[in-house]
Amino acid sequence: MRHPPPRGANSAPSQRPLADTRAPDEGDGVDTSPGISDSIAKTTCYMCACRCGIDVHIKDGKVRYINGNKDHPVNRGVICGKGSSGIMQHYSPARLRKPLLRTGPRGSGVFREIEWEEAFSIATERLSAIRRTDPKKLAFFTGRDQSQSLTGWWASQFGTPNFAAHGGFCSVNMAAGGLYSIGGSFWEFGEPDWDNTRYFMLFGVAEDHDSNPIKIGLGKLKARGAKVVSINPCRTGYNAIADDWVGIRPGTDGLFVFALIHELLKAGRVDLDYLLRYTNAHVLVVQEPGTSDDGLFVRDAGGNPLAWDRVAKTFVKATDPEAKPALTGNFEVGGRRCTPVFQLIADRYLDDCYAPDAVAERCGIRADTIRRIAAELAHVAFEQTIELPIAWTDWAGRRHETIKGRPVSMHAMRGISAHSNGFHSCRAIHLLQVLLGTVDVPGGFRFKPPYPRSAPPGPKPAGRTVKPMTPLDGMPLGFVCGPDDLLVEEDGTPTRIDKAYSWDAPLAAHGLMHTVIRNAWAGDPYPIDTLMMYMSNMAWNSSMNTVETIRMLTDRDEAGNYKIPFIIYSDAYYSETVPFADLVLPDTTYLERHDCISLLDRPISHADGPGDAIRHPVVEPDRDVRPFQSVLIELGARLGLPGFVDEDGSARYADYADYIVNHERTPGIGPLAGWRGKDGTSIGKGEVNPNQLQRYIDNGGFWHHDFADNQRYYKMANRSYLDFAVQMGFIHKAEPIIFQLYSEPLQRFRLAARGHGRVLPPEAERQRIETYMDPLPFWYMPFEEAVVDLEKYPLHALTQRPMHMYHSWGAQNAWLRQITSQNRLFVHHRTGAGLGLVDDDWVWIESINGRVKGQIKLVDGVNESTVWTWNAIGKRRGSWGLKDDAAESNRGFLLNHIIGDQTSADAQGKRYSNSDPVTGQAAWFDLRVRIVKCRAEEAGFTEPHFERFSQPAHFEPSPDILRFGAEFRRTREAAE
Repeated sequence: MRHPPPRGANSAPSQRPLADTRAPDEGDGVDTSPGISDSIAKTTCYMCACRCGIDVHIKDGKVRYINGNKDHPVNRGVICGKGSSGIMQHYSPARLRKPLLRTGPRGSGVFREIEWEEAFSIATERLSAIRRTDPKKLAFFTGRDQSQSLTGWWASQFGTPNFAAHGGFCSVNMAAGGLYSIGGSFWEFGEPDWDNTRYFMLFGVAEDHDSNPIKIGLGKLKARGAKVVSINPCRTGYNAIADDWVGIRPGTDGLFVFALIHELLKAGRVDLDYLLRYTNAHVLVVQEPGTSDDGLFVRDAGGNPLAWDRVAKTFVKATDPEAKPALTGNFEVGGRRCTPVFQLIADRYLDDCYAPDAVAERCGIRADTIRRIAAELAHVAFEQTIELPIAWTDWAGRRHETIKGRPVSMHAMRGISAHSNGFHSCRAIHLLQVLLGTVDVPGGFRFKPPYPRSAPPGPKPAGRTVKPMTPLDGMPLGFVCGPDDLLVEEDGTPTRIDKAYSWDAPLAAHGLMHTVIRNAWAGDPYPIDTLMMYMSNMAWNSSMNTVETIRMLTDRDEAGNYKIPFIIYSDAYYSETVPFADLVLPDTTYLERHDCISLLDRPISHADGPGDAIRHPVVEPDRDVRPFQSVLIELGARLGLPGFVDEDGSARYADYADYIVNHERTPGIGPLAGWRGKDGTSIGKGEVNPNQLQRYIDNGGFWHHDFADNQRYYKMANRSYLDFAVQMGFIHKAEPIIFQLYSEPLQRFRLAARGHGRVLPPEAERQRIETYMDPLPFWYMPFEEAVVDLEKYPLHALTQRPMHMYHSWGAQNAWLRQITSQNRLFVHHRTGAGLGLVDDDWVWIESINGRVKGQIKLVDGVNESTVWTWNAIGKRRGSWGLKDDAAESNRGFLLNHIIGDQTSADAQGKRYSNSDPVTGQAAWFDLRVRIVKCRAEEAGFTEPHFERFSQPAHFEPSPDILRFGAEFRRTREAAE
């Protein structure tokens, strides 16, 4: 006999919450479901960039408890240690409490507290003078703020091209490598098909990005028996649970991928039908060295790329759906030789230099392992195909009765992109996926809306013309298609202070935030007046060569003036960068403000539908702080920036919440896509809905739209999806998105290096452009490795973030510090034994740029030629509200101190940013080191040590023990 569950028991088969969540009364007098809150507010987490939905329990006006929102499309109720510890982030003793004006030397931390009106007056007066004279004198750079559609638009309206966010030192290689190849990219722009993939490859992925969705997805794969292969020098987190860990040497991932491609091509295991339908593999490329169009596509009079029809024996439009294009061969058009892209691919990667035996030693991977993985990829892709009984229609009107897929998927992140050869390595991974036919198919890598877009997507970066009191003619960041789109002066010098979109970094889609301080200090390419930064710890863990960066921030000219005249900085916490600011604008925590996770920026979409989200204040600030986004909007109004004021000069937006609802980037398209229109029934496009924010709050803080079954796959060529994308404003026309295996924009730069075109590189830059702007991905040794004495510095050195911390934010969190308060240098047992080292030894970690001291831990799960550590654990004394004897300040260390921010000088004596030459991505992971055991008297504390910061007057002494929650118990007990 079956009995119904007792009332209140959580016996529901799904994760959806019950109407009554109380546990049953068991008659023992123990209340197993005590009331913990007065109310629950649903918002979006910000303890990393995952953007999970959270339930924030409020008791007596304070945060009592945080758990995952079970209805949220990102995390479905899952919450990690970071997310649940947001309480201690919110109540951190490091929180700033009032605006600050520097009164002591820069870097001392000596400030006086001021009122907001004085802060606004100082900033407005300074910025107004810049705008009236030369807007380029303002450099505005932001960190991981997730509001770049606002901050970039603000910079554009101000008129400065000198804007960028964190992406240039984070993962622009990953983004640009994908966007220039397939019109999308990993993580925020796409995801694996977790439900259908059978073979999953992780390249260079640590645990700090997209952690909950990846953990949920890996759980599905492991439960289903799918194979997980990790390519990573370090075996931690995701890599530790992989079925096959490939401990590759850093910086050789691209070479490994080319060896896989070599094997697949040699065996004929590529998806030729997929290549013909969705890529430019059959497009003809001019092969006439010395001519102005060598390496460009053969085009007809209308500019359409051509292919050779192997049946009709004639040239046809490459997009002709009825054509039977040739993928191989050599042809003549008007007396000029030409070759299909696929033939060029085969010619390059079938070369013996890419054979497994040729690359094995350099990669640190056995040749038979490479051959085995290539065979496994081919077997799963071609012998275990998936076919879903769903009819769909492609862009050309052809109906397909089923959706076919090859169940191999891939994911890659910073471990690939943070090298000076990272752009081409990222492109190599996409080439591998496309050759297997696994992009946006069942079981493969899938696009997240609003992607895919054309490769590369628009628009182009603005800033060629900068005039006083005049907005730019577009947004500061964008995508160039050739030298004509660069932001360079007539003599070839960069227009932007970070040298983005110059000959130094032509495809710098995210800017080069990591170069700003050095260039501003050096006045290269020109001096600036004010550096304004938000939420980026550029004086510590967000800069290379930290010791030198600190010197540049405090350096003075002969007259005694700071070489960077004025620094405005906004942060919620007393980070290592705050003491170097002249004016500090204190931000709120993420639980005290509005935020917009927008389709105009980095939304919460997944492959089965678009989505966006908000944050909203769930508690009121108990300090004199303001959300930086609202501060920026008020500054815009005070400066009279177009778009921020009405015709009568009054402020157009009261604050950021008002902006989120009422701003329109183009007619009908605003920051949020859900509940648009007067009645809230439109999505994507529609009139302003004054109740829009409330609709989001009522729905748990997010909006999500589910695709119809026939829209979910083949988004690059699916008529139903493309029509929907036009309606939503993702793309302008319902045209197919062609994957660019061969990148014509890069070839245009090579032609300029050969003297062809209107805009030519300076003579000294031509060889660099010719070498690295290759239209097909290739591998080259990372820059530092190529010039360093490898016998003297035999080890690669890496950093990554632990799963339970993110950037600087986590290492100040009292709950998370109990997990990790000191980082160690992880060294392979055999490597350590060869150096005479044992666990807990103190060592000097030395590079060509300096040395840092730390403690070691011997492990097995690391490439033997590699050492690594957790990043951002080490702190400077006086920062983050930590006591002077905190482990983070005395035993934690920062590898950034010895990572050079510039390359060695070339033959002409020029030093470039230590970055990828294509995109400007910071090459954090090219570091080479040696480790030397410390003398006994040197052990026990880290170096270098810096002078302790003073602290603002409102800071109370750091507590010996930081407790939270006792007051709730006392209140409850008093009530009883």
